[in-house]
Amino acid sequence: MKILFLSENFPPETNAAATRVFERALYWVKAGHQVTVITSAPNFPEGALFEGYQNRWQQSEDMSGIKVVRVKTYISANRGVFRRSLDFVSFGITGFIAGLFQPRPDIIAATSPQFFAAVAGWAIAAYRRLPFIFELGDLWPTSIAAVGAMKKGFLLAMVEKLELFLYRRSARVAALTHAFKKNLIGRGIAEDKIDVVLNGVDLPRYQPQPRDPAMAEEWQLGDKFVVGYVGTHGMAHGLSNVLAAAEQLKEHDNIRFLLAGAGAERDMLMETARNKALNNVVFLPMQPKHKMPAVWSLCNVALVHLKDSPAFAEVIPSKMFEAMAMGLPILLSVPDGEALEILDSHEAGLWVPPEDPAALAEAVQNLAQDTDLLKRLSANSLAAAPKHSRSVQADKMITVFEKALKDKGVG
Repeated sequence: MKILFLSENFPPETNAAATRVFERALYWVKAGHQVTVITSAPNFPEGALFEGYQNRWQQSEDMSGIKVVRVKTYISANRGVFRRSLDFVSFGITGFIAGLFQPRPDIIAATSPQFFAAVAGWAIAAYRRLPFIFELGDLWPTSIAAVGAMKKGFLLAMVEKLELFLYRRSARVAALTHAFKKNLIGRGIAEDKIDVVLNGVDLPRYQPQPRDPAMAEEWQLGDKFVVGYVGTHGMAHGLSNVLAAAEQLKEHDNIRFLLAGAGAERDMLMETARNKALNNVVFLPMQPKHKMPAVWSLCNVALVHLKDSPAFAEVIPSKMFEAMAMGLPILLSVPDGEALEILDSHEAGLWVPPEDPAALAEAVQNLAQDTDLLKRLSANSLAAAPKHSRSVQADKMITVFEKALKDKGVG
């Protein structure tokens, strides 16, 4: 099968969409499929080009058998609605143009939350009369309204109409959660065109390992109990709550909160930590993808954290599955929803209500003190990982593509 996939983010970027698209594509190539990915020059989340890349109209490279076509975009840091919207729209335009000139594929797919990647994917498919698959990674624009980045009004209503148009015109919709599928059905999208393909983890890349000695020494974590948040520091993640919990545990010198990554709120969080003299909070800069297992190795517990909004009850953060593969207990602080159901089904960690710093501090203290609990949750978490493997997810996506081709009378 010849697959053309649009995703504004792709390695060396390390966010969830980039990782998901890349790791699945590796399995598709291994299975004999031809994969072309249209993406931008890597710059997320700081809006600064990664070393070795230029923001050119088009540049191509081969990444482990994947043809990667990078197009010029308006580059913006992951903050501010207007400039980020220009970023998204520009990729939609240049990605569409690039897609018209690629060798004819069998199938075209695109992933959200980079919403205009889906617009471009649908437009290419419509022009070239090919089936289009919309991978629903986030309910955008609902998610940006949930963090207050966009108020309800005419503009949001128009974007939501476009969103529904894309769902209806897609050959298939591949939703990353059952909650997303339920949401779409409730908004009038035909149930029989929606497949659920849960996120996963590439097991060969992530597995238990001793604490990385060099990084532990550099960040003075060698003998500490480390609660690690690894990922984007954005408006959706509510990490000010983590600092509030850390403040309550300042006197516990054996406990450290590790915040690893980058994002719109990182500078604010660092300034808050300095002003409050939170010496128990360590800010690790964003690391390249190949170092992520080493970053996880610094942690005794994986913290998964989101704002307290109903929109985020429908989200399953991908870092849950990486933590499982590393054999880490999960401390989940997100709205009650599908992520909690997964955690409970595997007994892989503890849940605390989001934006409740006292509850978070108490859970951290319990895990630091109860060695038996920590070991049991760790073993359960590791045992759950194979049930959420990236290879299984890759196979399920191929099945979605095959359904789309069959529906179109191809193959």
